Amino acid sequence: MLNPLIWTAALFVYGLFLVWHENWRGKLSPAEVDRLMHTIMSQRTIGKDGNDPEILRAFLETDDGREFFMLNVIRLSQGDVADPQTGELRPARKVMERYTKSFLPAVFARGGYPAIGARRVGGYFDAWGVEADPGWTMMGYMRYRSRRDLARLVTLPGFADAHDFKHAAMPQTFNFPTQPIMRSLMGPRVWVGLSIALVAALVQIALLVSTPV
Repeated sequence: MLNPLIWTAALFVYGLFLVWHENWRGKLSPAEVDRLMHTIMSQRTIGKDGNDPEILRAFLETDDGREFFMLNVIRLSQGDVADPQTGELRPARKVMERYTKSFLPAVFARGGYPAIGARRVGGYFDAWGVEADPGWTMMGYMRYRSRRDLARLVTLPGFADAHDFKHAAMPQTFNFPTQPIMRSLMGPRVWVGLSIALVAALVQIALLVSTPV
């Protein structure tokens, strides 16, 4: 027989996970988009190095309230680069870490996380109508809970300063938002739930074994 306390606790923990993981606020309203874009433009956090604010605005205005995944293709500098704060020459990966250590905790706090990260192990196999391979280093697939979360990340104090480390370490990159049309990998909604259920089952078994007959 199931122990109600154990399984109630398991459901509670999974509920806390869903509170963090899911977007419960729905789509962005037009007024929200205007406020966010006004803040972003006043802070000058985008609009340089080829970033077009109107692309972000269009993305926010067509919000469907669903999660999305940002595909990032990156080429890190092979040699040392100047640290944006100190001017010291350091390996590009070390400079990039200054960005990720600042950015990733803020993403995680808003239900986002790296879904996939992979290093390059070969050249283009199929490629036409595109520029020559510049020597991409890696790709990343970042999960965002909502478009609102992305916009609010951009408005955080220090975002532009943290981005300077990204620009210093990566001479070339591109990214664009995506939504999966099929999946073969188990997502956190499933594996977190299964993990919690497994722990609850093991706790119940341990209690049954330790209880005298």
